[in-house]
Order: sequence, then structure tokens, then C-alpha cells
Amino acid sequence: QVQLVESGGGLVQAGASLRLSCAASGRTFSTYCMAWFRQAPGKERDFVAAINWSGTRTDYADSVKGRFTISRDNAKNTVYLQMNSLKPEDTAVYYCAAVSGWLIRTAANYNYWGQGTQVTVSS
Repeated sequence: QVQLVESGGGLVQAGASLRLSCAASGRTFSTYCMAWFRQAPGKERDFVAAINWSGTRTDYADSVKGRFTISRDNAKNTVYLQMNSLKPEDTAVYYCAAVSGWLIRTAANYNYWGQGTQVTVSS
């Protein structure tokens, strides 16, 4: 069982940066693929980024590639999402998710989810 708690969201202006954190419970955190998804009002939950268990492989949605960086610290049971050059279209609730396996973009495959943290980018 893995419990996930996100933090770091907020209201920023376009062009600013934010760093989201996701703290995980459980001794098996280091075996999980971790990912960030986001959901804007009235839209589906979309894949943002994923990182494999060791941190050696990452995957990004085209819309955030070059602006966002996912990383993890297995000693701290934490995964991060550094978001730079934020745009108004990045506004959404950001969710952390975990799955035992390879890098996956499909939300339905993830077993564990956090409660989400709101990111709002003003123009």
C-alpha cells in the first residue's frame, strides 16, 4: 500500500516557476514508477510526466517537454515536478500517482493517487 501527498501548488503569473512535491509512505516506494497527471475543469486527466523506479528514465507529454522536469529522491520517498516557464494553459489540479511497473502514460493503469494540488497560472 502506498499513500501519496502532494504539495507546492499555488497561484503564479505566466513565466514563473513552481516545484511540486509528492511524499509517499511505504517501504516499497523505490520500486514504483511515479508520475504526475493534471486535470483542468471540465477536461480529462492528462499525463504530464513519469519517472522509473531508479530515476534513470523519464517521459514527458509534448506540452511540457523542455519546461517541466520530474525527479525523485528514493531516500526521502519523494518525487518532484519542477515547472518552469509556466503558461495559463498549465492551470489544473496536479496529481501524483504510483504504479508497480514500467513507465506508463495511461491513468487507468496507476494504482495509487494523491489528493491533488491546485496550480493556477495567471496571464
